[in-house]
Amino acid sequence: MCGIVGIVGKSNVNQAIYDCLTVLQHRGQDAAGIVTCDDKKLFLRKDNGLVRDVFRASHMHRLVGNMGIGHVRYPTEGTSSSAEAQPFYVNSPYGITLAHNGNLTNTAEIGEDLFKEDLRHINTNSDSEVLLNAFAHELQRLGKLVATEDDIFTAVSQVHKRCRGAYAVVAMITGYGIVGFRDPHGIRPLCFGERETDNGVEYMIASESVALQSMGFTLIRDVLPGEAVYINRDGQLYTRLCAAKVSFSPCIFEYVYLARPDSIMDGISVYKARLRMGEKLAEKIKRTWADHDIDVIMPIPDTSRTAALQLANLLGVKYREGFIKNRYIGRTFIMPGQSLRKKSVRQKLNSIELEFANKNVLLVDDSIVRGTTCNQIITMAREAGAKKVYFASASPAVRYPNVYGIDMPAASELIASGRTDEEVQQIIGADRLIYQDLDDLIACARGGNPEITRFDCSVFDGKYATGDIDEAYLKRLENRRSEGAKEKKSEELKLDEDIIDLYNEE
Repeated sequence: MCGIVGIVGKSNVNQAIYDCLTVLQHRGQDAAGIVTCDDKKLFLRKDNGLVRDVFRASHMHRLVGNMGIGHVRYPTEGTSSSAEAQPFYVNSPYGITLAHNGNLTNTAEIGEDLFKEDLRHINTNSDSEVLLNAFAHELQRLGKLVATEDDIFTAVSQVHKRCRGAYAVVAMITGYGIVGFRDPHGIRPLCFGERETDNGVEYMIASESVALQSMGFTLIRDVLPGEAVYINRDGQLYTRLCAAKVSFSPCIFEYVYLARPDSIMDGISVYKARLRMGEKLAEKIKRTWADHDIDVIMPIPDTSRTAALQLANLLGVKYREGFIKNRYIGRTFIMPGQSLRKKSVRQKLNSIELEFANKNVLLVDDSIVRGTTCNQIITMAREAGAKKVYFASASPAVRYPNVYGIDMPAASELIASGRTDEEVQQIIGADRLIYQDLDDLIACARGGNPEITRFDCSVFDGKYATGDIDEAYLKRLENRRSEGAKEKKSEELKLDEDIIDLYNEE
C-alpha cells in the first residue's frame, strides 16, 4: 500500500502536499517524494525515509509551483532502494510524472512490450514506472502537439485495456494539469475534493478523505472504478468513465487495517466499519462461547482499538489498555524483514502489569498475518501475570498472499495457510482463538454502503478480483517475496538491524 496526493492550486502547493503526505504516512514509511510544476519547469525531491526526514527547508524552498503530486511508499516486495522512490518521471511526451498505489499483475508482459514495440526503456523493477511509460506511450501515439482533455481520457482508456491489477494513480502532465484514475475494479482507494480560496477553487486528489479534510478541502466523492479525473492548470475539472467494463471490488483489508479510522472510503466510514467488526465478534462469542470467563478485553494498539471497545461494551466486560505503544517505532506489519519485525515488537509495546495480574485476558487485534507478532504479545501478557490469554482477530484467517499492493507474504509465510484454527491457536500460544467470519466482515463493510455488492477478499478466500491469478503466478510471487530474497536485496535493512543490535546491547 502507498499514499498518493495531487493538488492544483492558486499558489505554491509544496507545503500542502507535504502536510497531506504526513497525514498519509501510515500508508508507507519507506520513501517519500514530491514533484511540483512552475510554468513548464519541474522540481523534484524524493528519497528513502519518513516525510519529515526526506524534506528539509532547503528542499521545500525549491519545490515551487501551483500544482504538484506526492507519494509515500512502502516496498511491496521488500525492496527499499531509493531508486524506486516515487514520483517517477518520463520526458516524452510533454514531461509526465506519476505516483501509484497498487500493483500491476501483468508487469512483465507490459514491460516487454514497452521495450520491444514501444521502444521505451524501464530503469527500475517498479511496476509504477511501467504504468507511467504505458500512459506516456498512449498519449504520445496520439501525435498531438497540444493535448486536450479528450486526448488524456483516451490515453487512460488505453491504459485500462493494457494494464491489469490494482492501480490508483495521480499523474502530472507538465504545463497541462493533473489526472487521477482508478482501475476498473476500484481495488485501491482514490477520492477528490475542492477548496474555495480568495483566488478561486483549488482541487485535490488523494488516497484517503482524511488528507482532504486535514487541509480544509471538501470531499466531492470517490473516483469511480475505471474513471479518470482531470484538473487543468487553470483549475477546470473534467471527469469521464474510461473503462469499457467495470466490476467494483474495493479491497476489504482497507477497512480492517490499512486506512485511518477517520477516513471515508467509497461511502463507508472506516471507523463505523470497525465498530461493526466488534459487534460481530461479540455476537460470535455469545453464540459459540456463551459461558466465557473473560475478565478483561484489551486491544493491540492501535488499529484494533475501535473493534475491541465495542466488543467489550456488548459483552459487558471491562475494557483496559494493557499495552503502551512507542510512537516512534513504525507499523510492524509493513517492516520489510522478518528478523527486524521480530526485534521491533518489544520495543514497540510495553505491558502494564497491573492490568494483567491474575486475570483472564482477551487480546483483540485487527488480523493475524505471520503470527510472530501476536505470539510475542501473548508471551508478554503471560509474563505480566495473566492467568489465561485468549486472542480474537477482527478479520478472518489470512490464508492467501495479496497481489494488489499489500506486502502480505508468500503463502508459506502466512501462519493460517494450510492450517486449522486450532493449529494456529497452538502455534501462537493462545488459550483460545476467535476469528471473525468472512460473511460477517463483509456485512461490516457493506453496512456503510449496501450498493457495493462485492469486495476483494482474496487474502481470506483466495478469490482474486481481476480473475487473472493462477498457481503459476503465485509461485513466481512467492519466489520474489521470500524472506531470503528480501534480505539479499536490502542492504538498508542489514544496516537497520545492526543499528538495533547496538541499541539492544547498550
